[in-house]
Amino acid sequence: MNTLVLINLGYIAAAVLFIVGLKMLSSPATARRGNILSSLGMLVAVVVTLLGEGIVEYQWVVVGLVTGGGIGVLAARLVAMTAMPELVALFNGFGGLASLLVGCAALFSSGGETFTIVTIALAILIGGLTFTGSIVAWGKLNEIITGRPILFSGQRAVNALLFLVIGAATVMFCLDPSNTTYLYVVIGLSFLLGVMVVIPIGGADMPVVISLLNSYSGLAACAAGFAINNIILIVAGSLVGASGIILTKIMCKAMNRSLVNVLFSGFGAATTSATTFEGEVKPMTPEDAYYVLEAASNVVIVPGYGMAVAQAQHVVKELQELLEGNGAEVVYAVHPVAGRMPGHMNVLLAEADVPYDLLLEMDTVNPRMETFDVAIVLGANDVVNPAAREVKDSPIYGMPIINVDFARTVFVLKRSMASGFAGIDNPLFFRENTRMIFGDGKETISRIIREFSN
Repeated sequence: MNTLVLINLGYIAAAVLFIVGLKMLSSPATARRGNILSSLGMLVAVVVTLLGEGIVEYQWVVVGLVTGGGIGVLAARLVAMTAMPELVALFNGFGGLASLLVGCAALFSSGGETFTIVTIALAILIGGLTFTGSIVAWGKLNEIITGRPILFSGQRAVNALLFLVIGAATVMFCLDPSNTTYLYVVIGLSFLLGVMVVIPIGGADMPVVISLLNSYSGLAACAAGFAINNIILIVAGSLVGASGIILTKIMCKAMNRSLVNVLFSGFGAATTSATTFEGEVKPMTPEDAYYVLEAASNVVIVPGYGMAVAQAQHVVKELQELLEGNGAEVVYAVHPVAGRMPGHMNVLLAEADVPYDLLLEMDTVNPRMETFDVAIVLGANDVVNPAAREVKDSPIYGMPIINVDFARTVFVLKRSMASGFAGIDNPLFFRENTRMIFGDGKETISRIIREFSN
């Protein structure tokens, strides 16, 4: 059997592993195995390419495996769960940068065919945009850059001009690939465009940004695959690009925004509503909250980014078990954009071994919200804000939310009365059935658990 056949068989095996792994990622129960299969598929694809094309010998493959595996283990062990969105943003960025570098390398080995040159230009353009856009997203998530939209006069005109210049430079480069000046213009302006695309987006919209940049990184990889005529890179890039677009659409629906609006960076740029809410806040101690929970027949827990910050997922699981032991039904209501990346809350709760069948989607839990004795809001803010239903001049008006205010009693666990990541006041805090429990979320839950134990 010749080398080409072995390479193609390896690529087929890798493609099958990608597709099966991606399918398994759609369910929390099989997501871990899906991730392993997808990783194995990428390992097969890389090793087959390196050995089959005679790029390196097996000794260097082993060195790469040990080095990359070591970095991966350190990242998995040292990066906190609260920093997962930032890590994903960096992954997207480096994926885009890799595609840009592959495109540049392919230029020197191409035969000057028009199709190849066009795909090289696309890999460089999308890869550069993805890299700097992801770095800006990382900065916003890390709060190195302000999470609020960065706007200036004439911003849309500047972006339109950028698109025109990049388009013209790309066309000129495709017509005359030997003139590297146009290539440098495309690279430089693609970096600038990535920054300009992300800075007007508010921090509360980062889940959509991350899924969109993930799609961009896949599209860049797909273009790079065409540039170097590598089938498995085309397949992998297409899968990532398509799944990222689908996820982006889901995120947009959850935030009541259109995909066109996302693609043209129109979301997240709204100014904060001038509406302020006044009323009497009714604070409660964890010890008093225990008596309400002890008598409750059914409880819904709504996790948010604050749970990640407090690292409270394990004590939440412990409270769930105590409530269930007391005869109460306990479920979790997970909003699609809770946290700072898609699936953030699912990952945290899975880490605490919360049963998957207890994680209910917003559309499932809302119709029965009035039947819950207690709704515990732990670190969530914007995804439970009634202003999305009631205040027409609110930036989040029309956004589907989890209607916790319909529950008989609402416990909001927060450190203070500060607004959420979107910077919007929340009238939920002043509702008659709401009790505010101030303090660190993990410590608050732990104090309630101690009362159950006494």
